[in-house]
Amino acid sequence: MPDTKKFLRPEVISRIARLELRARHVVEGFLSGMHRSPYFGQSVEFLQHREYVFGDDLRDVDWKVWAKQDRYYVKQYEEDTNLRCTLLCDTSASMHYGAGAMNKYQYGCTIIASLAYLILRQQDAVGCVTFDRSTRMTVPMRTRRNHLDSIVKAMDVSTPQEKTDIYQVLRAVAETYPRRGLVVLVSDLLVDREGLFRGLKLLRSRGHDVMVFHVLDDDELDFPFTGPTRFDGLELPEQLRCNPRALREGYLAALNDYLEEVRRGCVRNNVDYSLLRTSQPLDAALAAYLNNRLGMHHRKRGKGEGGRGKENV
Repeated sequence: MPDTKKFLRPEVISRIARLELRARHVVEGFLSGMHRSPYFGQSVEFLQHREYVFGDDLRDVDWKVWAKQDRYYVKQYEEDTNLRCTLLCDTSASMHYGAGAMNKYQYGCTIIASLAYLILRQQDAVGCVTFDRSTRMTVPMRTRRNHLDSIVKAMDVSTPQEKTDIYQVLRAVAETYPRRGLVVLVSDLLVDREGLFRGLKLLRSRGHDVMVFHVLDDDELDFPFTGPTRFDGLELPEQLRCNPRALREGYLAALNDYLEEVRRGCVRNNVDYSLLRTSQPLDAALAAYLNNRLGMHHRKRGKGEGGRGKENV
């Protein structure tokens, strides 16, 4: 969508102070750039025609086709139960880092609000959980359009703090939302990986589809620092003074190992994974979400289930 993509860049979006207006701008700009939405409509969608056979309900006969072709055809529909989506927003202290137009927390909140607006626009149910060491705010499932206000309010009061105990959080979500649905995790994933993978596996074992949006700042991915630098810990009371040029090669090697571990862990647990830079236009998250919905749709039609790993850097 070449004409609208520039309006979805963080430096443009960040000028919109109110999060609910920011979400609407992102979603409507994203949709206006699409020729056709890949997943919208009612809970029962038309699939195809087939020839009428004795015993078929006459209410399903397509009389317009009969008028044109003088042959009886029955309309077939594809059943699709309404989505129940839980959005998980990491509010830990490390999310407060950022050198661009948005820090990781602001970028993550914009993703959460935009997804909530899109889901409610589709008349599906959405809830939200903000967390650090434990869950901080829990917004119940609703389908009303004005429910976006409750989700935005939860993120407004959840300023980044504390460290993250990801396993305890994901276990609490699995217990709070026993009905199958879609769980979307937005986090920088600076967490214990064993706990992360245990938590994702638990959600999958309960029947949930799971998406992970891994949000990192450009500085964390590129390590552009030069000259003597002091690094302050956001979740630990520690400081490091060093020449970053001497650390860059080792840092990037460790980063690649970490990213590969996260990707492999998500794929192993059949979890959709997207790595997002905070400098990246926000349509990437919406596109990944819609691709996931299409994948869920196809799996319901018996095409099998499998994990997908992708990177949007």
